[in-house]
Amino acid sequence: MKILIYSANFAPEPTGIGKYSGEMAEWLAAHGHNVRVVCSLPYYPQWKLDPAYAGRAYRRDTWRNVSVWRAPIWVPASPTGIKRVLHLLSFAIASLPLMVRQLFWRPDLVLTVAPAFVCAPMGWLAARLAGARAWLHLQDFEVDLAFNMGLLRSKPVRGIVLRLERFMLRRFDQVSSISTRMVETLQRKGVPKARTRYFPNWVDVSRIHPGLDGDAFRVQLGIPADSVVVLFSGSMGGKQGLMAIPAAASLLSARSDIVFVVSGEGVMKPALQSAAADLPNVRFLPLQPIERLGELLCFGDIHLLPQNEDATDLVLPSKLCGMLSSGRPVITMSRPGTELHAVVSQCGLVVLPDDTSALAAAVVKLADDRAARGELGKRARAYAEHHFEIDLVLARLFGSGARTQSAAASENLVVPASS
Repeated sequence: MKILIYSANFAPEPTGIGKYSGEMAEWLAAHGHNVRVVCSLPYYPQWKLDPAYAGRAYRRDTWRNVSVWRAPIWVPASPTGIKRVLHLLSFAIASLPLMVRQLFWRPDLVLTVAPAFVCAPMGWLAARLAGARAWLHLQDFEVDLAFNMGLLRSKPVRGIVLRLERFMLRRFDQVSSISTRMVETLQRKGVPKARTRYFPNWVDVSRIHPGLDGDAFRVQLGIPADSVVVLFSGSMGGKQGLMAIPAAASLLSARSDIVFVVSGEGVMKPALQSAAADLPNVRFLPLQPIERLGELLCFGDIHLLPQNEDATDLVLPSKLCGMLSSGRPVITMSRPGTELHAVVSQCGLVVLPDDTSALAAAVVKLADDRAARGELGKRARAYAEHHFEIDLVLARLFGSGARTQSAAASENLVVPASS
């Protein structure tokens, strides 16, 4: 089957949507599909264009047997409010000629990954003009997030945007999202239940597993072998409530046996470094190469997953999959009734958003109870294996197929017919 993936973010971006779009494209190609991708030049999570792609507005390359067509994108130094909207619009406009060109290829399926939702109209139109099925996959509800977090404030604008969103969602043959709560939200937004699909993010449990040794990071940071490492790893965005980390570390500064480690890049990193500048129990690591991700995640004894209260019911953070696969307990900030709460409560501890005292207490509770950490870690690993394993997730949506039999793979593709 010919599959066109339309995603602003794509490999070699190491985190977030780019990572998952890249892994999906690679998996589909390995299972016999003919895959093309239209995406932007890499820029995430540093919010700077990758120097390796400098000097050309448009670029075409091959990535792991996938044909990739890259369009320019404007990258603001401070991606907030209207700047973020313009950032996404710049890609939607610049990618238009590339999408038109794909019509002559005549794909069977056009899979648009959002954000950016501003790409949804072009993704849908390209599918219709090519006679293909149109599939929209939502990694988060960026419209709701933008207003809930105060990035956009006008109530009249919100009403107009939500009506446009509802209109666009109903045009697609299939709309999927990464949690069951988010799928329910799709249905409340007017998408018929028969057209919605649960399509979670995933993890390769063979690459991230509890047996990996993270001691090299302890040596690098000078952390004693008997200290408990409380780790946050991933992109650092505003919706993640990351300022809770230095706040909790400050409350536990007298506990020399507990060390907070923050690894990654993103717009919040300077603020985090400033807040933790005088804290002896906080260390920072740069974004690690994908080859060392398993080692990094197993370096932590406890994983931290703070979350902004305004975002907690609108997203299921993709970094959770790797945390669970490492076989370590997770502490998150979420309210009862959210999917994040439902998952983490089975294999870690959950405190209310913005309650840094409770977060610090949860860290102490697990740091002082090695047996509890071990038991919760086993549950975390089992949850990853049974719910987020990459072959399980993608085979359920696309069919397992045969690596060399594209026809068989195409027959197994789970996408409803156009309405």
